[in-house]
Amino acid sequence: MRIGIVSPYSFAVPGGVQGHIRDLAETLTSMGHEVSVLAPAERDDEIPDYVVPAGRSIPVPYNGSVARVSFGPISAARVRKWLRAGDFDVLHVHEPMTPSLSLLACASARGPVVATFHTAMTRSRTLAASKGAAQLVLERLTARIAVSTLARRVQVEHLGGGAVEIPNGVMAANFVSAEPLPDWPGPGGALGFVGRFTEPRKGFGILKDAFVQLATQRPDLRLLVLGPGDPTEVLASVPPQIAERIEFLGMASDEVKARMLRSVDIYVAPNTGGESFGMILTEAMAAGTPVLASDLDAFRRVLDNGTAGRLFPVGDATALAESASELLDDPRMRSELSERASVVVGDYDWPVVAERVLEVYTAAIEASGGTVTEEELPESLQDPLE
Repeated sequence: MRIGIVSPYSFAVPGGVQGHIRDLAETLTSMGHEVSVLAPAERDDEIPDYVVPAGRSIPVPYNGSVARVSFGPISAARVRKWLRAGDFDVLHVHEPMTPSLSLLACASARGPVVATFHTAMTRSRTLAASKGAAQLVLERLTARIAVSTLARRVQVEHLGGGAVEIPNGVMAANFVSAEPLPDWPGPGGALGFVGRFTEPRKGFGILKDAFVQLATQRPDLRLLVLGPGDPTEVLASVPPQIAERIEFLGMASDEVKARMLRSVDIYVAPNTGGESFGMILTEAMAAGTPVLASDLDAFRRVLDNGTAGRLFPVGDATALAESASELLDDPRMRSELSERASVVVGDYDWPVVAERVLEVYTAAIEASGGTVTEEELPESLQDPLE
């Protein structure tokens, strides 16, 4: 199958959607399909060889973060050129309502189009302000995928109609086989965090406060942080003797991320909102690292209602510290959480997820210009909206 995938966000900057697209493309290629990805990027950016750069991107605030997108007549021309050259059996666009390449690809597509929706904002000014443009895009879609129940609910509330729910995947083998970093986790235990620690919604400030509480009583406890940002400001309120026990790895490769997750006793996800899934949770689960996460609906679903990870009240640093303390003192509990997580995460392994995506592709191709209804999908994909 010849498959064209469109990313709305720059591949030169790490992100959940970009990671999803990368892993899907590589999994489909390993299964024998021919895959090309179009994404905002410059030719001299470090991007995979299957990614076609669509040119310079610009930063735009979106969903509490900053997205780098491409839009305008030059981008539209590059989209059309890529579509003509690719002659794809199916086009797979991600976040088609974002003003970027996916929206432009929908406008120029002539064959079956599958769209994946990642965002789970129940109130979206963007969608409310662009209902006319949204309708034009929706008319081009043959089938829709949502990465979570919350993302699927957005389809019902804002766009009309539903979408088949297929979760984000995880390259489980890459995490299982990773070696811990030297000298980690250490005899006093270690907590871990991955993400843009300067973004409020990622909740690092909550983890920082909890760590200060814990570190006062645990002189050898350490915190390992991976992600972009300047740690100077976030550490300003931390006592120096505790700050020196927080190590920042900065931006790092996926290999280092896998090793980092294998290097801590507990992975902490203190996010405060805006999450539709929680890909880092599945990565930690695949690494065999117990997860302690905010009780967000999306996280609760990934963690099987708390059986595959521990949950604490959103924004509560004291509750976080108490839960982390219990887990650090109870190796058996951590082991039980890891064992349950290893079972749950099997459903998120990319070869399993990619097979479900291929079923949607096949249904879209067979629809030959029409729209795939839920009844026309294979039974394995007919999940009711909860």
